[in-house]
Amino acid sequence: MIYQKKYDIISKKLESGEEMNILHMKYAVEVARLGSLSKASETLLIAQPNISRSIKELEADLGLTIFIRSAKGVTLTPDGEEFIDYARGILKQIDQVENLYKLGAQKKRRFSISVPRACYISSAMTEFSKKLGNEAVEVFYKETNSKRTIHNLLINDYKLGIIRYAENHDIYFKSMLEEKGLAYETVAEFSYLLIMSREHPLASKENVSFEDLSPYIEIAHADPYVPTLPLSKVFKEELPDNIHRRIFVFERASQFDLLSENTETFMWMSPVSKTVLDRYGLVQKKCKDNKKIYRDLLIYHDGYKLTRLDKEFISALSLSKERHAL
Repeated sequence: MIYQKKYDIISKKLESGEEMNILHMKYAVEVARLGSLSKASETLLIAQPNISRSIKELEADLGLTIFIRSAKGVTLTPDGEEFIDYARGILKQIDQVENLYKLGAQKKRRFSISVPRACYISSAMTEFSKKLGNEAVEVFYKETNSKRTIHNLLINDYKLGIIRYAENHDIYFKSMLEEKGLAYETVAEFSYLLIMSREHPLASKENVSFEDLSPYIEIAHADPYVPTLPLSKVFKEELPDNIHRRIFVFERASQFDLLSENTETFMWMSPVSKTVLDRYGLVQKKCKDNKKIYRDLLIYHDGYKLTRLDKEFISALSLSKERHAL
């Protein structure tokens, strides 16, 4: 809510024409990138006192502290991190508008989506990319958690998103999406399956239980955030207590390498295609103790009109779901 108020303050200033120097935002973003007023001064070719004064004026306008200054340089405050993220979004949109109307500039089609890490979605992305044709186009595909996906739609100008959550959070998520003016539709529902090497000691076991998994190493994504819920609560719900060795990863390439090369590892995942399993020498198995249902929702701004690229991706997504038995 605090961040939303700051968001509203900035938006109202811009909409009303009240002075908020875009240059001040550019200075702040550059200082944040370099972590130093003096380095920003060098790259921007602006005297350091002028940059410092501009940032102080910006902080006074917004009523927040963006940077903590020290002898070693500057670091962002939590409020500053949120502001800089939003400022980058504004500056990016300004650049896009300028490029769009430059004389002789070729108008590019644009597609953007923020998604969970899932084989059926990345497979859809691959098929979608094969049909882009020869027209000028920019595609943005971001794999992240649900919290960040919602943030990307609200702040970073992404047009589509797919969020994932456990079924018991359904009312919470849908209420939050409606409050933020985001429409949604169900893409898939499933239970997680176990993925492991063909050489894993449990690979040939017909009925795997939670207890069977306790001696082995779990590969887990490190950011299963649910907005406003404490991270400790999320980890407790998503990561069983009987696993004593766990490796956290942020992207899918390393997870598959670990699973295929270390026969003590396993991972909970949405269904994976036979093609991927064969490529990495893996098997997927059901766990008789795992009855939790997960839901993937496609989200976008309420009233947003889907583009041709959006529809083509959604069509590829539907076909990929069938191939992955979702």
